[in-house]
Amino acid sequence: MAERVVQAPRRGFATRIGTYFARHAQVLVGSLGRLARKPFSTFMTAAVIGIALALPVALHLVVQNGRALAGRLDTGTDMSVFLKSEVDLDGARRVAERIEAREDVGDVELIPADVALERFRARSGFGEALDALDENPLPHALVVKPAEGHTLPADVEALAAVLRALPEADIVQDDLQWVRRFNAILEIVRRTVLLATVLLGSAVLVVVGNTIRLDIEGRRDEIVIIKLIGGSDGFVRRPFLYTGIWYGLAGGLIALLIVTGGALLLGGSVERLATLYNSDFSLRTLGVAAGAVLLAAGGLLGWVGSWIAAARHLRAVEPT
Repeated sequence: MAERVVQAPRRGFATRIGTYFARHAQVLVGSLGRLARKPFSTFMTAAVIGIALALPVALHLVVQNGRALAGRLDTGTDMSVFLKSEVDLDGARRVAERIEAREDVGDVELIPADVALERFRARSGFGEALDALDENPLPHALVVKPAEGHTLPADVEALAAVLRALPEADIVQDDLQWVRRFNAILEIVRRTVLLATVLLGSAVLVVVGNTIRLDIEGRRDEIVIIKLIGGSDGFVRRPFLYTGIWYGLAGGLIALLIVTGGALLLGGSVERLATLYNSDFSLRTLGVAAGAVLLAAGGLLGWVGSWIAAARHLRAVEPT
C-alpha cells in the first residue's frame, strides 16, 4: 500500500505579505538600534548631511523671499501717464476711471495740471521763471499702480503697452530698470541654487556611501556567516539600506532645524528693517509641505547612497 505524502499547507497571500512587512519592520528597527549604540559617530555623520542639505534650502529661501520682496517694493513699477494737452480735467477723470476698472490695476491717482505746476514750483526753485509764463505748460497726469500679483516686469510692460495705446495718452513713463536688474540677480541666485543642490546632493551620496562602506568592512565576518547559511544578497543588503535611510532622515531633520532656526533669528531684524520702509514684509520660512519634502529628499539620498555602496562592496565579501 503506497504511503500518502502529506504536504504542508501553503501559506496564503496575506500571510506572506504580513511576513514580508514584519521582516522589513524588524530590520528597520534593528538598524536604528545599531545606530543608537554609537550616538556620537551617528550624529556627526547626520550633521554633515544636514549642513549639506541646509545650504541649498537656505539659498532657495533667499530666492523666494527676494521674489516676495520685489512684489512688495512695487513703487518702481508705478507708471506716469501724461495726457495730451487738449484733454480737460473731466476727460482726465474719465480716463482714470477707465484705467482703474482694469483687473491688473490697483490704484490710479489723478494729478491735475494746476497741482503738478504747484509741486514743480515748490520743488524746482524756478518760481519766478514760472510766474513769467502766460499759461500752464504741464498736462494732466495719472500715476498708475499695478495691482498686487501683477508687478512682474512682463505684467508691467504689458500694462504700459495698453496705456500707450490710449488715444488720450501722450507719454507713458515707467521705471522698470531696477526691477529687471533685481530679477536678473535672483535668476543668477536661482541657478546657483540648482548647481549647489546637485553638488551638495552628490556630497551626501559620498558621505553616506563611505559610511556604509566602513560599516560593511566592520561587519565582514557577520556577512560571511549569513552568506554561508544561504542568505541572499538582498537579505544582506537590506539593513544597510535602512541605515542609509536613517542617516538621510536624520540629516534632513538637522537641515530643517538649521534653516528654521536661522529664519527665526533673522526674522525680527528683517521685520524691524521693513518697518523703517513702511512695509509689513516678513521672512518666509519652510512650510509643513516643504519640510516634508526636505525629509523625504534626505531619506531618498541616504537610500541611494547606501544602495550604491552596498551593491559595490558586498560583492567583495564572499565566503572562502
